[in-house]
Amino acid sequence: MSWVYLVFAGLLEVVWAYFMKQSEGFTRLVPSLITVVAMMASFGLLALAMRTLPLGTSYVIWTGIGAVGAFIVGILLLGEPINATRFLAALLIVAGLILMKVSSGQ
Repeated sequence: MSWVYLVFAGLLEVVWAYFMKQSEGFTRLVPSLITVVAMMASFGLLALAMRTLPLGTSYVIWTGIGAVGAFIVGILLLGEPINATRFLAALLIVAGLILMKVSSGQ
């Protein structure tokens, strides 16, 4: 169950990052509130996952899901550029996540 918590925590990190961008520096109420609620839920799920998963594994997976997810959301929803170097960087993060999962033994 810890891995499920961790994946949802990572996905919520993408949510709060997106809405933080939409909040325009916390000047817009609804996106700001969504940001704060998603952050709290993300941290809470991360804490639950860390009950049984190692700190390093949990944190790397959580930030990796958030980073790659924000990268994809930026491209798909915000029109951010994609080029070979950015794509390779995202692939390397995904490869690191896979290696971290495989090496965790859980």
